Formats: sequence, C-alpha cells, structure tokens
Amino acid sequence: MSSVREVNPRVRGIRAPTSLQSVAARITEEIRQGAKKPFKKVIDISAGDPHSAGMAPISFVRQLLAVCLYPELLKEQSLPVDVRQRAQKLLGACGGGSVGSYSTTSRGIPHVQQSVAEFIMKRDDGVTSHPENIILSSGCQKNLSLILHLMASGEGETQTGVLTPMPCPHTLPMLLDMSGVTLVPYQLIEDQGWALDLDELHQALKKAKGHCKPRAIYISNPGNPTGHVQDRKTIQEVIHFAATEGLVLLAEEVYQDSVYGQDKEFISYKKVLFEMEKKYSETVELISFHSVSSACMGECGLRGAYMEVINLDPAVNEYLRNMQATSSPPVLPQLCLEVMVNPPSAGDPSYETYTKEILHIQTTLAQNAQRACELLNDLPGMSCQPAMAGVFLYARLHLPPRMREEAKALGMEADVFYCQRLLEEEGLCLGVGCENGQEDQNYHVRLCVLAPPATLEEVLACLRSFHLRLLDRFS
Repeated sequence: MSSVREVNPRVRGIRAPTSLQSVAARITEEIRQGAKKPFKKVIDISAGDPHSAGMAPISFVRQLLAVCLYPELLKEQSLPVDVRQRAQKLLGACGGGSVGSYSTTSRGIPHVQQSVAEFIMKRDDGVTSHPENIILSSGCQKNLSLILHLMASGEGETQTGVLTPMPCPHTLPMLLDMSGVTLVPYQLIEDQGWALDLDELHQALKKAKGHCKPRAIYISNPGNPTGHVQDRKTIQEVIHFAATEGLVLLAEEVYQDSVYGQDKEFISYKKVLFEMEKKYSETVELISFHSVSSACMGECGLRGAYMEVINLDPAVNEYLRNMQATSSPPVLPQLCLEVMVNPPSAGDPSYETYTKEILHIQTTLAQNAQRACELLNDLPGMSCQPAMAGVFLYARLHLPPRMREEAKALGMEADVFYCQRLLEEEGLCLGVGCENGQEDQNYHVRLCVLAPPATLEEVLACLRSFHLRLLDRFS
C-alpha cells in the first residue's frame, strides 16, 4: 500500500507516538484513586465536543428526544405544545410509531430526508434538492467510509488516491488508510489564513504520479481545524479543477452554521456548482456532508449525519442504496438531524428559547475565538491565524532547539512532547499537529474554543503559565 510519505516525504506520521488521550485517561484514573496532582481534573479541549467542555445542549432537542423515547410525555402539559406536536409527527414517521423500530428505508426515514432536502433548498436559494439523493447515517465518518470503500481499488500506481488538505480533520488520515485509499496531501497556506491555493492542487497531482491514481479531492469548508472560509472564487476554481482532472468532489461542510469572521459567509459547493455552466453543473460528481456534531447542535455523541450525492452514475447510486441496506441508520440521531434542519419557526412556543440558545452559542464561540487568538499571539514562541468559523484554533509553535533535541532523544515529535508535558503538568489535553498531517519543519497544536467563557479563561491561564515556564526551561 502506498504511504503518505511516498507521495510527499515531508509529511510527518499521522499518529502521535504516545496517545495523549491514553495519557489523559491514565491521569484521570490516578486522580480518581487519590493521587495528588497540581490540578483537580483533566480538561480535554482537543476535540470539537462542546457538551464535554461544559456547553449546555439545546432545550428543544432534548425535550423532543425525551418525548419520542417516552411517549407518555405527550400528555405532559408542562412541555411546550410544539415539542409534543413535533414528537407526535416524528413518531408517526417511524416504523411502528416507535424509535425502537428500524428506519423505514435503508437511507433513513423519508420524512427526515424530505426535511433535509427542504433545508438545502432554502440554504441554497432554491437550488433543487431531491430526498432520494439524501443518505442518512450514524455520523459523517460512516458516510465518508461508505464512499471511500466504494472508490477504493487497485494497487501501487493504480491504487485510488484522494487529494487531502494539510492540515486536515485529525480522524481523516486513519479513515483513508483503513479504507485502502492513498492520502495525497496538498498544503494549505498558513500565512494567508490557511487558504486553499490552486497551485498546491496541481503540485499534489504531479507528486502523486507513479504512486497512486487520484480519483477524488476532499474539501473541508469551513476548514477543520483551520477555521478558514472559502470564497466563491476559490470554490469555482476547485470545481473547475475537479472537472478538468476527473475528480469526485468530497465536501465536508459540518461547520456551516458557525461562521463568525467579519464579512465572511458560508457558500455551499452545491450552490456554486449549480450556478455554473451546464458542462459543470450536470457532470461534476459532488458529495457533501453535514452532521449534528456541528457547533450549534453539538450533539457529537448522537452521531447523526447526512450526505447528499449529486451527478453520480445511477448504477453507483443504486450500489450505495444496497450497501446501506445491510445496516439501517439509527433513529434517534435522525430525529435530532430533523430539528437541526427544521428548527422551531417564528410564532412557535419554543422559538424564542431556541433562538436565544443558538445565539448564545454563536456569540460565545465568536468571542472565545477572538480572546484565545489574541492571547496565543501575545505569547513568545507561538502564533495563530485568526479563525473565521468552526470550533478550533490551530496555533503554530516556534520551539527552542534544545526542546526539539530533547523530544528527538525521547523518540517523539516536538509538538507531541509539548502537549504531553502540558497534560502532565497542567492537566490540559490539546490536539497535536502531527495528527493533522502537517509538514516536518512546522509544529502546531489544536484547541477547541467552544466552551463556557470561565472554562476557557482557566484553560488559557494554564496554557500561558506552562508555555512561558517551558520556554524559560529550554532557553
């Protein structure tokens, strides 16, 4: 199997030598057993899990799921009437009127598929969306894995390759590897706010020659973990590139509800595609992904997601349907997804509360991102591009030579060494840059900023203290 290093030897290994999550679990267990530490608990801000960080769930979502799980609550007058009405409607759409029944089709509950299609049409100013092109599943990774296994073929020079941004979502490299697909890296431009550069795409294709056969390009917009938001011109260029090179477009758009950068807006790849000439809009194969793990919903544990397939060969569509038939998607995540795409409307009893809760999440995220970015850029030996969207900041470490040498002597990357020391001394667990596929000469850390402001302040204070102490130690 071709490796990432064979395609681009500058790219570091995709897994940290020591799992920081394992270290965090060990420390947590030691605290539970009474061990004395300079902190009371481990705070994990490596993953985009806002509920784990202390953010409250959306009331309407939890009320609805409670009623659907226990229909006796349909009689509970203390619950808003629109919660009970929606629950009754969704239970009626479930097989046997129960969330304990299988989904009525292999692609999901038709009522939810219809709601997703209507959401997409509203989002994209009327661009047609067909429910039969919506596939529901237990998370974006499940959908992406389905597509990758369908595309995977060949060995050596003929093995399927996927152009993948560097940095990329930290779970993506392993998913590609498990699917038997070669990762073909293209570098995002850090000093331009992690923008996508067309020349990098052409360079990636050139380097892939003789190692694999690129058949798709993966796009994360808004960027994960970079927070970059692509403009219309960039999206058009990528679509033209994909058409010219015969590549399938895989567009992960999970953070579309969390754009806060000044003068920035989310534009879907589908919307731009359908505004282009027919030679593009009717031929470019596009698969887009969205999830209830998004910033505002934050329901990471429910693992609910959809993908919309555009311009795929009918035979491929049928094959996807048959592959899904072996395992129908779980019901509760679909109901949560239905709320995400079809929230309470103006005039509904729950509308005001729902709107306030969403606004609180968006405001907290925007203010936290600005606050954290300012502090990181004030630290010597650290720099951070401002995020425009999403829940992560992706900061660069400029580490002293002595520290890099000690990390090397211990057989680990310098950013892994940094994060492990931070975890052991302060109880903070950050994401490490080598998980995101960065290059050898640069070191980065990833932190989720969607947390209660008080928690974020505690995190930043600990991070600042540790960072200055470490630089002093190795200066």
